Amino acid sequence: MRIPKEKGKAMIVNLAGVLLLFLLLVILRETGALSNYISGVLMVCGIAIIMASSLNITVGYLGQVALGGCGFMSIGAYTAALITKAMEASGILVGAGAPDTLRFLIGTLAGGVLAAVFGVLVGIPALRLRGDYLAIITLGFGEIIRVIIQNLKFAGGKGFSEGQAGQALVGINRLADIYVVFWMVVISVALLYTFIRSKYGRAIIAIRDDDIAAGASGLNTTFYKVLAFTVSAFFAGIAGGIFAHYIGSLNAATFGWLKSTEYVIMVVFGGMGSLTGSILAAIVLSALPELLRSFSEYRMLAYSVALVLVMIFKPTGLLGTYEFSLYRLLNRIFHGKKAEKKQEVK
Repeated sequence: MRIPKEKGKAMIVNLAGVLLLFLLLVILRETGALSNYISGVLMVCGIAIIMASSLNITVGYLGQVALGGCGFMSIGAYTAALITKAMEASGILVGAGAPDTLRFLIGTLAGGVLAAVFGVLVGIPALRLRGDYLAIITLGFGEIIRVIIQNLKFAGGKGFSEGQAGQALVGINRLADIYVVFWMVVISVALLYTFIRSKYGRAIIAIRDDDIAAGASGLNTTFYKVLAFTVSAFFAGIAGGIFAHYIGSLNAATFGWLKSTEYVIMVVFGGMGSLTGSILAAIVLSALPELLRSFSEYRMLAYSVALVLVMIFKPTGLLGTYEFSLYRLLNRIFHGKKAEKKQEVK
């Protein structure tokens, strides 16, 4: 009975920390201390956090290298954008404030669901392979999705009947604001953390550690592999929906293999098997190009050097498999290591 009680305390403390962080964000934003530019950078960081965290499910916890994450992100982005444009044209949930936010949430959720459907369709044949072969086939699927979208008439120009193939999709309302994105990031990370700590997550980790032993123990390895791939695709679609309504226009070329590689770098850099590491790496590697905008053309070179250094001196990534807990940190500060050891014994 002691373990649930401690988990409940940890949840309350961590939730209080999130609320305080949100309150700080509101104060900075409403007082003008947080400019539109900085808010935009934070939203880019939020998108990267969801993408890196979702990709960590496949790459870190499942142990399968997948390079087609931006393919699912593009599905979510175009689906969300087209749905919100259609709702706007039909006069559904049109208006400042709550109606626009609800329209954005519906479109983004639909984008995530469709991305998950494609995750199942791609994952069933792709996850029969492993290693370099899986990386190549997922990269191929990502490029196929991008090329198909680029050649859809209704996904270019102004969309639908006024669409033009090969052009960027324009006229997307910028419905994503910093407050909604903040909570979408919090909920996404919380759901991913809960998933990986559930029996499904433990099964996925077991498959990563020893595929043959997991199968011999009675686990349906194909099911759990596809499940992990689908969950990852769903949240990639959510990130795509946010991206579409932040940028205001979509170009299929944005979701190429190079962008997918950037998110894989974030996962490896932060630590494969650590959502905290993915969050940290996503913030650092997303904000760094903005801080060094004059050297932006050398961004990928900087990524490469940083990744090489991490692989040499910290092969498991910056945080390895470590997960941050505000409750554990406060417990250590106020009660010390002795109290923490007593708590573990209990």
